[in-house]
Amino acid sequence: MAKYPFLSDEWIAEAKKIREEQAGNAPSIPHLVRMNQVVTEVPFGEGVLHAHMDTTSGQLEMDLGHLETPDLTVTLDYVTAKAILVDGNPQAGMQAFMAGKIKVEGDMAKLMALQTTVPDATAQEVAQRIRDITE
Repeated sequence: MAKYPFLSDEWIAEAKKIREEQAGNAPSIPHLVRMNQVVTEVPFGEGVLHAHMDTTSGQLEMDLGHLETPDLTVTLDYVTAKAILVDGNPQAGMQAFMAGKIKVEGDMAKLMALQTTVPDATAQEVAQRIRDITE
């Protein structure tokens, strides 16, 4: 299986394809949130990546670019983003937040609610497939 650098154009295309394949299999996400993400210190491209996540449809939708009216915006560095999103390491996220490496603007309660969501089998499969394509 091909592997790509986290957040590279190729990685994003493959991750999107994996999520689309599983789109109808996941249960609804109980927490509705519109979150913009700014990833800094990206080791390629312009060095900053702007993305968003939206669960207001009941499903996880992620894409590049920012939403016009987010509930919150999270800014974090590339290494921390990879630890959280690919490695699934919530400790790394908490440590980075406490160290000031993660900045949150907006409704932090919505972010905290998302952290209580327990991944189902479909989400776990998607997460593993994402790990498998990541260098």
